[in-house]
Amino acid sequence: MMRILGLDYGSKTVGVAVSDPLGLTAQGVETIWRKQENKLRRTLARIEELVSEYQVERIIVGYPKNMNNTVGERAQKSLEFKEMLEKRTGLPVVMWDERLTTVEANRTLMEAGVRRENRKQYMDELAAIFILQGYLDSLSMNKEEHDGEN
Repeated sequence: MMRILGLDYGSKTVGVAVSDPLGLTAQGVETIWRKQENKLRRTLARIEELVSEYQVERIIVGYPKNMNNTVGERAQKSLEFKEMLEKRTGLPVVMWDERLTTVEANRTLMEAGVRRENRKQYMDELAAIFILQGYLDSLSMNKEEHDGEN
């Protein structure tokens, strides 16, 4: 049993998702807003609260690499955020390639008929769900491969 927290780190928001206790499905929790990009104290404090509330053992952060696989400014900021999280929580933080999640999240909201002006409030949380779900799926795929070896 272990819960995993998924985070979509943006310039003004952090979308938050959490896995179920079995680590199979990702559920949206909330979007944490901040007034200025570099003012992260309250954001980190809120994440700490969620870590203890859900008894999280690992954190996944979306890693927004450029499509050509280079690390740009956003990805660099995500890496700095990862270090802060590790210091604050003492938990392992895994970077997860999120290049397609925003696209997926947008498509899902469109299909669900959410109006464009309302999408922003769900977007980050949904992106966090996709980041975490992608990670959880990769874990279960690896597990199946290993189980098949015996």
